[in-house]
Parts: sequence; structure tokens; C-alpha cells
Amino acid sequence: MPDLAALLGTHGLTALFVSAFTSATLLPGGSEVLLGAMVAQQQWSLFSLLLWATLGNTLGSMTTFALGWWARRRKRPEDFTGRGEQTALSWLQLHSHWALLLAWTPLIGDGLCLLAGWLKMAPLRACFLIGLGKLARYGVIALLAGQIF
Repeated sequence: MPDLAALLGTHGLTALFVSAFTSATLLPGGSEVLLGAMVAQQQWSLFSLLLWATLGNTLGSMTTFALGWWARRRKRPEDFTGRGEQTALSWLQLHSHWALLLAWTPLIGDGLCLLAGWLKMAPLRACFLIGLGKLARYGVIALLAGQIF
């Protein structure tokens, strides 16, 4: 494995933050792979890695949440006519803000954040629950990377 500390220099944590942020938006990213590699290198504290990855990913999801908040002005509940749209909306309304603990999941996480914003859920509560779920995911990734490498 190449020496990431040398490759990234003093920008390692910044690169992790940016990767995590873009991974939480509709842009592709590989923050999990980068986090795992950085854990394996043991050049950064685990606390710093988890902090910056979680912060970046949470802020990326909150950007999607804000887009949903803004989109509410353009699309009303009556405009959701597709079966998938109605199912996702009903599921989020049923489970309320607790569903945001799953914002880290592939494929549905972005949609949960977007719909939560569209439903105008409380932003601070949303941010806390999104961040908690993402911290748990990154914690598991860091644990596995530490054990494997």
C-alpha cells in the first residue's frame, strides 16, 4: 500500500472531508475506501479521521436536505403520483425523523435526506440523527480496517 501520508501531505484530513462531502451528495465518492486506507496507515488519530469523515458526510447530506427544503416550493405532496414516490414518502412520514439514522445507506440515503428537507423536518434534529448514523457507519469501517490491516 502506498504511503498515503506522503501522498496526501498535510492535506490528508482535508481530502477525507472533501471525499466524504461529495459522497453524501449526488456526486460519486469513495470516502469509505479512503477512510479505511488512512486508518491502515496509522498516520492520523482515529478521532480526527472519524470527526472529519463524519462532518463532511453529514454536511453533504444536509446540503441535500436543504435542496429538499427549497424544492418544497416547487412540488407539492399532490404532485407525487408515482408508486415509488408515494411509498418513500409514506415510509418517511411513518418513521418520522428516526428514519434519518439510515441516511448513510446506499441508494436510499440521499432520497431520505431530500424528502426530509422537503417535509420540512426540524433541521437540527435531522442533522444530529444523520450525523449519528454516519458516525456509526464510519466507526464500523474504521474498526474493520484496523482489524484487517
